[in-house]
Amino acid sequence: MLVMLLASLDQTIVSTALPTIVGEFGGLAHLSWIVTAYLLATTVVTPIYGKLGDLFGRKIVLQAAILVFLLGSALCGLSRSMTQLIGFRALQGLGGGGLIVTTMAVIGDIITPRERGRYQGIFGGVWGLSTVLGPLIGGFFVEHLSWRWIFYVNLPLGFLAVAVIGAIFTPPGTRRRPAIDLAGAALLAAALTGLILFTSLGGNTFAWNSAPIAGMVAITVAGTLGFILVERLATEPILPLRLFQNRIVAVSCAVGFVVGLAMFGSVTYMPVYLQVVTGVSPLRAGLQLTPMMAGMLVTSIATGRTISRIGRYRLFPIIGTAISTVGLGLLATLGAASSPWTASGYMLVLGLGLGMVMQVLVLAAQNAVEFRDLGVATSGTTLFRSIGGAVGVAVFGAIFAAGIAVQLAGRMPSGTPLPGAIGPAAIAALPPALRTLYRDAFTAALHPVFLSAACLAALGFVLTCFLQEMPLRGPARRP
Repeated sequence: MLVMLLASLDQTIVSTALPTIVGEFGGLAHLSWIVTAYLLATTVVTPIYGKLGDLFGRKIVLQAAILVFLLGSALCGLSRSMTQLIGFRALQGLGGGGLIVTTMAVIGDIITPRERGRYQGIFGGVWGLSTVLGPLIGGFFVEHLSWRWIFYVNLPLGFLAVAVIGAIFTPPGTRRRPAIDLAGAALLAAALTGLILFTSLGGNTFAWNSAPIAGMVAITVAGTLGFILVERLATEPILPLRLFQNRIVAVSCAVGFVVGLAMFGSVTYMPVYLQVVTGVSPLRAGLQLTPMMAGMLVTSIATGRTISRIGRYRLFPIIGTAISTVGLGLLATLGAASSPWTASGYMLVLGLGLGMVMQVLVLAAQNAVEFRDLGVATSGTTLFRSIGGAVGVAVFGAIFAAGIAVQLAGRMPSGTPLPGAIGPAAIAALPPALRTLYRDAFTAALHPVFLSAACLAALGFVLTCFLQEMPLRGPARRP
């Protein structure tokens, strides 16, 4: 639970500080890369951590991941430019990729599937709690100290987690003889990197028909084909392809990809809307994000307990994706004149839906495989959610960057000087008439982001209808 708190706190505490960081370093077009760099690195190493945990045991893998994560956190806090921050966020992600997947695999090691729903509901509650605290703590640091403290705060919590794991955690069972699939890991990393760079830079930094974009597509295709070939021949494949012959695992991964795409890609821009368009402070923006996280907290715990009691899980992600679609559709209706509390209400709806999906997909995949594949099944499900998140942030970042450029060009009077760094403070300093035009442009640029996310969530709802019900292994709980 300490590790889950560490990982999820970092993913939510950063969002509140994004406008302030852009205001200090400049580069609005690169705002999404503060998130994308972390998600890309996390995505690349997630299956590697899952396999290493199966081979060497969860304890040493988890401790190593935490230490890499803490090194990246410290360097992020010391960054002096946008380029440095993005690079150190990638380093932080190389450690962060092992936190959540290894934690969930540990639960799979020691808890039967029938009981696991209750425990994963509690872990989902920790996620929800941290996502309530993250924007609040982030807003407080930005407003009263410095945005750098959103990274420094990881250090005491991380060292505490390392100490507790070292003193108390005794991993069960023995491990197989190590045989690490280095070729598979390298090819997967190349394919994922090419995919993220293609989706984030295409149509923005490079034209779609340019040579760099063609090169990224070629790397993605070649890496994917090479990965499939290597995995068929590897003694210990990093992501066994036979897992995807299991319909439950395949559907869980597909839904996780789509939900990650919609959630991460859209929610990253809510603090931008609240601070730039509605003009609230970073602390208040964090406060108004809490309804979404509170909704996740409530439905995650309630769903987990209900699954452990009834032994069935299929209905929950179906209902959850439907509610999430409605929530994202409501966010797409927000305007410059909308009340901040209206936005909070819409985010509550989104959070109630998301809390019924994330943990259940991992539970369904773990329950559908043999124990020896527990780690790779967990990492596979988490991997596709991370890929979706990374692609979503990149794609929606490109949509937003293109949209804001078009909106500003169309709305601003000819020859109007624009602030060099587009942040809340710079926009607040504009004359009232220009400030209104700026906020209208921001709102118009955000509409396609939320509308696209709602369409993707609807696709997730369709996919969840294909999820099969498989009885949860293990004894039913006594009254």
